[in-house]
Amino acid sequence: MNSKLKDENIDYLFSAIMQLKSIEECYDFFDDLCTVPELKAMAQRIVVARMLKDNMVYSDIVKATGASTATISRVNRSLHYGCQGYDIAFDRLAGKK
Repeated sequence: MNSKLKDENIDYLFSAIMQLKSIEECYDFFDDLCTVPELKAMAQRIVVARMLKDNMVYSDIVKATGASTATISRVNRSLHYGCQGYDIAFDRLAGKK
């Protein structure tokens, strides 16, 4: 867990997200919570992370996603030195424990 983020408000946000039960509920919640550019930026980052995990090169990721090399580098740094949050999500999406 990243202690820089830990606070009561973020706990409340994450608890609210965990209450959502469908993709449609997520669309409704995040449409209320985020601007379109904020949500698209988050979606782009997770797609970039998936592509990096699949060993794609930066130039191919830029072409496929439109992400900047700075964004790709930031995501790559999180994959290698972060809290393993992407790995947890990807493993669960793939049906692993």
